[in-house]
Amino acid sequence: MSTEQSARLLAIAGELLKAGRPADAIAPLREAARLEPSNAVILHDLGLAYLEAGRVSEAIEALQEAVASDPHYGDSYFRLGIAFEKAADVAGAIAAYDRATELLPGLSEAWFRAGALVYTLGHRDEAIGCFRRAAAAGGNTGFGRLAKARALLTEDRNQEAEKVLRKTVALDPGNAIAHDLLGNLLAEFGQFEEARECFERAIAVAPLLAGSYYDLARCRPLTSADDGLLERMQAALETPGLEAAQRARLHLAIGKAAEDLGDYALAMLHFDSADEVRRSLGTFDAQSFSCEIDSLIARGTSEWIAAAREFGSPDAKPVLIIGMPRSGTTLVEQIVSMHPEARAGGELNFWPERAAAWRRSGANGGEQPFIAKAAADYLGVLRKIAPKATRVTDKMPFNFLWAGLIHVAFPRATIIHCRRSALDTALSIHQTHFHPSLRFPTGGADLVAYFRDYRRLVDHWRSVLPAERFIEVDYEELTHAPAPVIRRIITGCGLAWHEACLRPECNPRAVRTPSKWQARQPIYRTSVARSRPYGPWLGALSVLADDERQATIRELNNT
Repeated sequence: MSTEQSARLLAIAGELLKAGRPADAIAPLREAARLEPSNAVILHDLGLAYLEAGRVSEAIEALQEAVASDPHYGDSYFRLGIAFEKAADVAGAIAAYDRATELLPGLSEAWFRAGALVYTLGHRDEAIGCFRRAAAAGGNTGFGRLAKARALLTEDRNQEAEKVLRKTVALDPGNAIAHDLLGNLLAEFGQFEEARECFERAIAVAPLLAGSYYDLARCRPLTSADDGLLERMQAALETPGLEAAQRARLHLAIGKAAEDLGDYALAMLHFDSADEVRRSLGTFDAQSFSCEIDSLIARGTSEWIAAAREFGSPDAKPVLIIGMPRSGTTLVEQIVSMHPEARAGGELNFWPERAAAWRRSGANGGEQPFIAKAAADYLGVLRKIAPKATRVTDKMPFNFLWAGLIHVAFPRATIIHCRRSALDTALSIHQTHFHPSLRFPTGGADLVAYFRDYRRLVDHWRSVLPAERFIEVDYEELTHAPAPVIRRIITGCGLAWHEACLRPECNPRAVRTPSKWQARQPIYRTSVARSRPYGPWLGALSVLADDERQATIRELNNT
């Protein structure tokens, strides 16, 4: 009897799903699952309905029950990976996709999604492998070509990737992801107007990709000539089924457009809304972070640095560009990599990943071999990026946490600490999209606390690291008088002077940070004191201005 009743319930749910009503299909599927609690197919369908209805935590629970009931049900692992991804659980998503591809090696979308996730974690080679498997599984289909393009992009074979993407959109104009990928590629190389057209097409084809407005809005400042764009973005917030990550990016895009048009109250309203969405995707533990800073200071003493330096690598190839995000790190990397003997490595995830092992290495005399191996592995990464370069940059800003460790591993490496007005930096962070997997605050009291702990740690590194190896660059000074500051940067990197470094806007490399448009402009000062018009709407961030004044006084007293 229960089987017959389940069949009727499943038939009802099937009709509702076909009609695009997943929320209404949940009740009959849940009842069917109650009648047959070990039926993995029903549990999978229930999880899928939850997923399509935007009830992610319930989707995860149902899909976990499905794989527990049938550990060989590949589709359940695939859907579970998507659910984990929506919940910003990157590790859980990758594990689920790995299991799905073990069971279903031809599941190209699982390979593709896994590749995209491991790429965000900095695992370049692993991402390339995933994209290649997706391309092989997808064959001569639109999805297969997308995967091929992603593999080529990850390998920095950008011209080949562009050809594949252009062919894809020509054969399938309705392929929104291809339009979006092509738009990002064009924007990375400064072809902003065509990039904008690609983003517009992507959104027109797939309104649920409304987050692409974020990339469109950053192609250049908006003007009154962009008739109706702000209104279209505001209307897109009402798109049914818009995911949280897309909604956050859309709020940021609207805020950027409003700022360009001089409406700072509207801009901050949407920046705050984006931050609220981001908080719903993951929390930041300010107290734990502060304790982490305490432990780094306690471990990174001048005595430790002096004692450990003897087993570091003598190689001077690494140039670490550190600081708070949005503090000028992209500009500094553009400057250094214009030198003919230097190359840009971008934001490498090497040191953040090695940090946990380093913490464990202090016991039982394990630190020396750990650092020796880490140094050798890091050099391997840099040499793969640029085999012939004398210097290779690593622009991961969060390496400010590991500056002491990096100096011990490479006593001759250059560490460039980028500084910018705390309030300007915090506001810029508040306006920028960061991947949800990155546990980093983007607003409010949490960002203030993070900034204070960052400053506390950097003050410590300044006191224990050699001044000639720990170079500090103030954004305001760099933009006010570029030539002398740039000369100091190049000298600090141990390179002979080269005039090309004065023209970072001419750097032909791809720029893969939110500063794509800014990086293509001659050095300018309009971002200095950019927080001033936001005065009435800064909220908790406003206390950073007082912090900065006090920090300046302390520095003057110490000089």
